Amino acid sequence: MHRRKALKLASAAIGLSSLATASANSSAPAFPAQKFTLKFAPHDGMFKAVAGEDVLDQIRWAADMGFTAWEDNQMPRREVSQQEKIGALLAEKGMTMGVFVANKINWKEPTLTNGAGEHRDAFLQDIKDSVEIAKRCNAKWVTVVPGFVQMRLEPFYQMANVVETLKQGAAILEPHDITMVLEPLNYRDHPGLFLTKAAQGYAICQAVGSPSCKILFDIYHQQIQEGNLIPNIDAAWEEIAYFQIGDNPGRKEPTTGEINYEKVLSHIHGKGFEGVYGMEHGNSQDGEAGEMAVVEAYRKVDVKA
Repeated sequence: MHRRKALKLASAAIGLSSLATASANSSAPAFPAQKFTLKFAPHDGMFKAVAGEDVLDQIRWAADMGFTAWEDNQMPRREVSQQEKIGALLAEKGMTMGVFVANKINWKEPTLTNGAGEHRDAFLQDIKDSVEIAKRCNAKWVTVVPGFVQMRLEPFYQMANVVETLKQGAAILEPHDITMVLEPLNYRDHPGLFLTKAAQGYAICQAVGSPSCKILFDIYHQQIQEGNLIPNIDAAWEEIAYFQIGDNPGRKEPTTGEINYEKVLSHIHGKGFEGVYGMEHGNSQDGEAGEMAVVEAYRKVDVKA
C-alpha cells in the first residue's frame, strides 16, 4: 500500500496524465513514467520515504520514475553480496552505475601530496580493491580526491607527487576500462584540500595522460569555488568524464538556488555529453512531498529529447 501511494504522488507531481495502479503482487506500475533524456543518477536515501529503506527498492522506484542511472558513494562499505545485487538489478532495469568513492580520504592531513610512501601505497591498494568492487556493480567510474595540501612543500612538488601517484593508479585501471574521476572541491565546505579548480584538474589529467584519469565536474562545488560555469566546462571539456549536480546555496535539487540548470545542462548536452549526472545533493523538503519535488525539479531541467 505504501508503494501504491507513492505512485499516486508521482502522477500528481510530474504531471502524468495517467499511471496504472500496480498489481497486488508487484511494486512496479503497469505504465512507468517517461524516461529522462539525461542520465540523472539518484542515490541511496534520496527516495526512502516513498520507496522504503531498502536500497534495492529505491532503485526499482527510481527506474519506475524514469531515472536511467544510479550513484552510490558508499559502495565499498557494502557487503559483497549487496554490491552484486545492486549490479544485477541495475542491469535488469537498464540503468547505468555511476561513481563510488575509490580512495579513503583524509580531510585534515596530507596524503597524495607527500609522494612515495605509505599514503601512495594505501591509495594504490584502494584502486586495486575498487576494480573488484566495480566489476560486481558494473561501475565504469570511481571518484578520487587527492586529499589535503602539504603546507611544508612547494605547490609544484605537490603537483608532481600527485601526478605520479595518479599515473600508477591509472595503469591499474586501464586494462579494466575503468576511469578514476578527480573531483575538485570548494574551499568553503572542504577547506585546505589540494584540488579545488577545474583548471587544476585539467592540468593534472593532461600530465597523467591516461584515459583512466579524468575530471568529475561537480557543478555545485565549482559554482562556489569560481563560478563562470559554462566557460570553465568548455575549457576543461577534453578531460571531463562525469558531472554532479547540486544547487547553491544549500546543496539541494536544481531550481532551489541560483544556478540556471536548464541552461547549463542544455549546454553540456549540446556538446555531446552522454554520460552520468550524479544527483549529489540533499532534498529541500522532507518526506514524500519533498522527494516528489526532487522528481519534479529534474523534469523541469531535463533537456527535451
